Amino acid sequence: MNDLSTAKPYPWLQYYPEGIPAEIDPDAYTSLIELIDEGCQQYADRPAYANMGKQLTFREIYTLSGHFASYLQNDLKLAKGDRVVIQMPNLLQYPVALFGILRAGLVVVNTNPLYTPREMQHQFRDSGAKAIIILANFAANLEKIIDQTDIRHVIITQIGDLLGFPKKQVVNAVVKYVKKMVPAYHLPQAVSLSEALSRGSRHTLEKVSLTGSDLAFVQYTGGTTGVSKGAMLSHRNVVANTLAGNYWMQIDRIPASQCIMITPLPLYHIYALTVNAMLALKSGCLNVLITNPRDMNAFIDDMKKYKFHMFVGLNTLYNGLLNHPRIREVDFSHLRISSAGGMALQSAVAERWKELTGVVISEGYGLSETSPVLSSNPCDGTARLGTIGLPWPSTELKIMQEDGTEAPRGMPGEIWAKGPQVFSGYYNRPEETAQVLENGWFKTGDIGVMDEDGFFRIVDRKKDMILVSGFNVYPNEIEDVIAKCPGVLEVACIGVPDDKSTETVKIFVVRKDPNLTADAILKYSKDQLTNYKRPRYIEFREDLPKSNVGKILRRPLRDEELAKMNKK
Repeated sequence: MNDLSTAKPYPWLQYYPEGIPAEIDPDAYTSLIELIDEGCQQYADRPAYANMGKQLTFREIYTLSGHFASYLQNDLKLAKGDRVVIQMPNLLQYPVALFGILRAGLVVVNTNPLYTPREMQHQFRDSGAKAIIILANFAANLEKIIDQTDIRHVIITQIGDLLGFPKKQVVNAVVKYVKKMVPAYHLPQAVSLSEALSRGSRHTLEKVSLTGSDLAFVQYTGGTTGVSKGAMLSHRNVVANTLAGNYWMQIDRIPASQCIMITPLPLYHIYALTVNAMLALKSGCLNVLITNPRDMNAFIDDMKKYKFHMFVGLNTLYNGLLNHPRIREVDFSHLRISSAGGMALQSAVAERWKELTGVVISEGYGLSETSPVLSSNPCDGTARLGTIGLPWPSTELKIMQEDGTEAPRGMPGEIWAKGPQVFSGYYNRPEETAQVLENGWFKTGDIGVMDEDGFFRIVDRKKDMILVSGFNVYPNEIEDVIAKCPGVLEVACIGVPDDKSTETVKIFVVRKDPNLTADAILKYSKDQLTNYKRPRYIEFREDLPKSNVGKILRRPLRDEELAKMNKK
């Protein structure tokens, strides 16, 4: 292999912990199917996933995912490359569906289960998905838009489906009839997951021939235009990030028979998808799936049951736990790795976490387009707060100025990235792909600095993007929705600082109807936008700042908000 250290004097290589190579082999596996086969066979009798008091071994996950793959192939007649949507929170069904879709040679479309029908419609239509596996709690939303998509096959699962008898029956009954969490729906074509698995078990799964360049995921992300775009991630992309992460985190050095991961981030999020699902498969780890991390009491109860070694989360999650009165009930004595990404890690949170657990949080950086990790702080306790660490093996980062030249060290510019984890483009969007890819380099749109020793820092983000609890929110989408609200003439959207979620959404509205109220707008947005995208602050104005050609300008609004904060 070509050693990065001989190709160019990368300053960051000298800070690599012992045992981490400059390069990995992204072609070590021809596809993720090989990785799944290897992991599930090598660690067959180990517990792989735990949720709600139930554990499934790697052997059981392999068997169930094989049945699901066989059902997709033989009963639904889906062919290599067809897209299948997964829409559910962290449940035992998720890895069964995830690995099953991949083993059938199909493409996974991960979807946030909290999406509104409008958001679902866009993503399903854009991806051309032909099938979906969805939690019953969200099936009513699917009913509203399924006729406007290409989806013809629906598999419905309930929360307790893989918990075994009698817990399955009890949980499903409580969720549906006592807590009334499953709105009525009518999807006559739907098949239950139990029936799908039963049917699939009657057939033989046909091995699909795949290469590293074949598509594995259409992972949706936002865009500066406000249109959600599907990042095309190949098998090779995800294999590369998995192998790099395996070296970087050095899980095999954890002094335990099996590494146990606490998994509060949803597996549909690209960070958890690679680190928790794929890396755990490679390393034989147990994932403790947290279905609803917002229920902090239940979350802490789950943590108390395990002597866990690894915790992956966002700044808001760490902060929420640290501020919970019961957090000191948790035993952190076995914790070895704490990783953070998806949003900026606040120094106060990092310091409090170290004080509580004795472990330094290793902050990293990545995007859906990069599978996702590009860089991270070392996991050996030498993490540097305020930085996003060092580029991972086989990964190059550089800072580019607006004139097209590379910025000197210490000077800010746009972060460009290159490596085997970088995507091939946006699904069916060649023009937008051409805007971000240049000679193998991906233009992240984020502004950063490379320090003298090769550590990187983020100094700004994409001009208009709003980061709410690790999720990207794009003003154009919010403005497009609110502009359709009766009584609205003009609207502008910005992000404002928030202690709990880093940022939250604020909109400025010029009324068309003088009787329009903030409550009316909030009610409208509730039907159109998922929770984290909804405006938390609404300010009415007589007019909005505009350019000479009439374009609404957001920067003056952001500057005003900043000035208000500075006066406090």
